[in-house]
Amino acid sequence: MVKTIVGSFDSSRAAHRAAEALIDDGYMQQDISVVASNILGDYTPDGRPLSTAEEPDSETETGAVAGGMLGGAAGLTASLMGLAIPGLGPVVAVGPLIAMLTGAGAGVVAGGLIGALTHSGVSQEHASYYAETVRRGGALVSLRADESRAERAAEILRENGAIDLDERVMRWRGAGWRGWDGSAKPYTPEEAERERRRYGTHSDPLSGLPLTSDPEGDNRRDSTIRR
Repeated sequence: MVKTIVGSFDSSRAAHRAAEALIDDGYMQQDISVVASNILGDYTPDGRPLSTAEEPDSETETGAVAGGMLGGAAGLTASLMGLAIPGLGPVVAVGPLIAMLTGAGAGVVAGGLIGALTHSGVSQEHASYYAETVRRGGALVSLRADESRAERAAEILRENGAIDLDERVMRWRGAGWRGWDGSAKPYTPEEAERERRRYGTHSDPLSGLPLTSDPEGDNRRDSTIRR
């Protein structure tokens, strides 16, 4: 049985590290998706890391420079696409979720991130939490993996900085958040940085994964696993 594992991160850098770790552990690149806010301008509008904005001398150099952020997952970084998603603002994305996010042309959004996640098997409630993470300047990593390797994937995400999303949502609600609002504006760079400092994640320390339930209703910490 194939499972969907999703982890939320407070920064694109942490999400990239997690994606790299998954690939290094043998998970297939084509099964991994990364969706990261570009509110802080870490990428050009077309999805290239800012450090590669100047044209390199060759295609090989492009891969080498792009790989600086992801190491062994250079191909994943080089495939990042810039998108503009209503309610989330500018994002960069790569992987299977792009097919669900884009319509007739690159960068044209046909649906939303919540719709793409629910199509992948994530509940509407938790999909809205993941989307809120991106709206606030964060990122997510999703992976389709065989059930036998799902827990290992969740462990890798945890080890590479995935946040405890349920705990984070409780703190959002304590600060007045009432749930996903598609008409809310994305965070500004200043707000995104304040968010990271508020939760002590501006230096990307490690934390836990969300507490959610699997398709059979078995609650578990450290992973979000869906069919």
